[in-house]
Amino acid sequence: MSLESLLGRATGIGSLPYSQPEAALNLIFSRLKHVPHWPQLPKRGDDEGLVNQYLSPLLQGGLIEAGEGSPYFRTDSPDWDRLLLEYLEALVAPEGGEDGERFAFPPRAAAGFYAFLERGEEDFRGALAVKGQLSGPVTVGFQVTDARRKPAFYSDELREVLVHTLAKQARWQAERLARTGRPVLIFLDDPSIYHYGSSTSVGLGREEIQESLGLIMGEIRAAGALVGVHCCAGVDWSLLLELSPDVISFDAYDYLTSLAVYGDLLNSFLKQGGVLAWGLVPTSEAVLQEDGSSLMRRLLEGMEFLARRGVDRTLLGRRLMFTPSCGTGTLSEELAGRVYDLVAALAAEYAQEGNG
Repeated sequence: MSLESLLGRATGIGSLPYSQPEAALNLIFSRLKHVPHWPQLPKRGDDEGLVNQYLSPLLQGGLIEAGEGSPYFRTDSPDWDRLLLEYLEALVAPEGGEDGERFAFPPRAAAGFYAFLERGEEDFRGALAVKGQLSGPVTVGFQVTDARRKPAFYSDELREVLVHTLAKQARWQAERLARTGRPVLIFLDDPSIYHYGSSTSVGLGREEIQESLGLIMGEIRAAGALVGVHCCAGVDWSLLLELSPDVISFDAYDYLTSLAVYGDLLNSFLKQGGVLAWGLVPTSEAVLQEDGSSLMRRLLEGMEFLARRGVDRTLLGRRLMFTPSCGTGTLSEELAGRVYDLVAALAAEYAQEGNG
């Protein structure tokens, strides 16, 4: 699939503040016709949370305990070695059949995903691609711990299990979304990368982050899909630029300046065909203070800011997409609707001015 058809288009990040998938999908298909995404619905409860949505294979395999507090690997269990061996065997089993479905989303944990797949062809008529998403390995590896409550990402053994599980789920998701008959774009949402380089996370290594992301990206591409990485914080962008995903999604509303020192890498990324997804629409009450014109000004000012740091202005104006700055799952339905109205309007106005 070529990225060219998606240039200048709008899509969403993932979460929406609805309890019923149809309400979320009606908003998505009416505003993001070119690149609709399936909605994550955290207000439905714990079933739509991290463990049940992404880690259910580990939960079912008995490797993770998900009681009160953060989920943790049962590394102190007397049968840990046996459970781990059985699970590792499942990870290397041939794809397809029951083994392939072992890494599927449980229907109760991804209502928006299955409702998205059930929508009729009329809803997808204008779609140039469909988008999915899953939490990235650093974010998951910091939320899930070992039995001593140390983040699982710091353990070579546990990190390998998490990363390969996420990779299996990413590929399964990409293959299922392809059944819509549209090209597929999968975002890895990994805001916890911001821990890298901080004084509180001195053991978080560059090589481990890039290897983990790279493995999952490889599985997504093996399924024939495009891959994006989303961070809604100011991170060391060289970590992602060096991996050359198809799309890098960033919070352009609050963290544009975090890209300032990466001008050369960003220029190379765009020249090699990469796309910047500008998260210009704030996912907070600040959205009430913005309109299409004010956000367009922010975009143009942001492009000039990066151009002064060595990034090709023509490429910045061409190789882009539009998104909210982050998910909208914690907002009111009214605010989420305004966010989606503005991101759609921004893409339409940019195209009208002859840029799209």
